[in-house]
Amino acid sequence: MTLSKTLATLTADNGLYRACPGDDWRQGRTLYGGIQAALAVEAVQRAYPDLPPLRSAQIAYVGPSAGEIEITPTLLRAGKSSAFISVGVTAEAGAAAQLLLCFGAARDSAHRYTELPMPKVEAPDAYEPFFQPPVAPVFTQHLDSRRAGGATVVTGAKRPELLLWLRHRDDAAPDGPASLLALGDAPPPAAMTMFTDRAPISTMTWSVDVLADSFDGGAWHLLHVVGDTVADGYSSQTMTMWTADGRPVMAARQTVAIYA
Repeated sequence: MTLSKTLATLTADNGLYRACPGDDWRQGRTLYGGIQAALAVEAVQRAYPDLPPLRSAQIAYVGPSAGEIEITPTLLRAGKSSAFISVGVTAEAGAAAQLLLCFGAARDSAHRYTELPMPKVEAPDAYEPFFQPPVAPVFTQHLDSRRAGGATVVTGAKRPELLLWLRHRDDAAPDGPASLLALGDAPPPAAMTMFTDRAPISTMTWSVDVLADSFDGGAWHLLHVVGDTVADGYSSQTMTMWTADGRPVMAARQTVAIYA
């Protein structure tokens, strides 16, 4: 089931939202974290349709998610230009994820500065696909991918780094933050490029700054993932996403548990 069709399955019941993503959105024994985040944001935007653009998301993946999930958005505070919303996601095994979302309207500013240059790469068609069945997670069947630099997973790389072109394989993927989050969590942890044998990983937290008011759900985007530290069973990594013309749309950090 495509991203747009999966988002369309959300049903509402007195402030509680339910969805049951298919097994094609799984990553091992749990649902892919990006689809959980996308469904949570979609539920929030349905519950509070007059929100300004999403500016940041703090996400904790606290437990496995499988089967039907329930999403409970709670408005914490709404001011003149911003709003904070907490979102709980539960699944068959209990608590699955907790999100804190910040929405904010654009304001006139006397200052403008950006220092997130996109790496120099060729267009996506110049590169080979990155996600290769049957070893790639099941959910990656919904994504088109190209490796534009860095290493690939389980190659004993000295530097944990990935540089990937990615886009949704869904012509109806909606423009907006749900598609951004469903795409932005797709790369494997950069630490996996250092592995010499396959081993489990699990995202624990994901902190996302959204850098643009709009997001083209069907377009190619370049993602750069760098492991800043890999030690003691954990990795802390930096993630950046750009549009094809070099406009930054996401800056993020992620803490990942690694079992290698």
